[in-house]
Amino acid sequence: MPIGFHPSVEQYLETLYDLSEDGEIIIQARLAERLRHSAPTVSAVVKKLIQDGDITKSGRTIILTEQGLKRAQSVVRKHRLAERLLTDILGIEWYLVHEEAGLLEHVISDRVEQKIIEITGTPSTCPHGNPIPGLQGKRNTAEFRLIHGQEHKTYKLSRIGEILESDTQTLNLLYNWGITPSKNILLKSKTKSDDDTSQLLTVQTIKGINIINSKIAEQLWVI
Repeated sequence: MPIGFHPSVEQYLETLYDLSEDGEIIIQARLAERLRHSAPTVSAVVKKLIQDGDITKSGRTIILTEQGLKRAQSVVRKHRLAERLLTDILGIEWYLVHEEAGLLEHVISDRVEQKIIEITGTPSTCPHGNPIPGLQGKRNTAEFRLIHGQEHKTYKLSRIGEILESDTQTLNLLYNWGITPSKNILLKSKTKSDDDTSQLLTVQTIKGINIINSKIAEQLWVI
């Protein structure tokens, strides 16, 4: 494990980075929801991160400091490189690598990180399309969530949000439906769900027509 890091702290830094990457306003309640941790646990870790100089607070909003951003980027980079290693070199199934990489990211040294970069060909994104910080990976500023797309228009999938990456069952479905980064998606229609609480999107890919709910569509970033 890299010196000065602790898995639970790394997990929080990674989550803070993921939320900020998606343009979310970060508050403790959102951290608790994403990590499924109790409010007292989140409060204790947030207090430690403030003491360590990794975050500041403006009202209820949590903001990564320059130091915190660098540490968060290091964790995220190792996680996404580990995903590349698992898929590109070891042949692990696309929908399983997020969970496996979550275990590896805490024990990858800087030396091993550089070796992974070499053998994977200096990738700019993870297998799910998310940019790898520090390796020329940048978020496409033109991308938006599929839920906001227009009917009868075709979009290219840019990346899959981190929330879906941890949902192996949904990822497996998306893979089988041809909903993967760089693939085209035709948004055929939007309809209300039976209980009128969400939307159902009918989409078409080269593998056929399927229906996804708004929770999934919110995590599909397209251009």
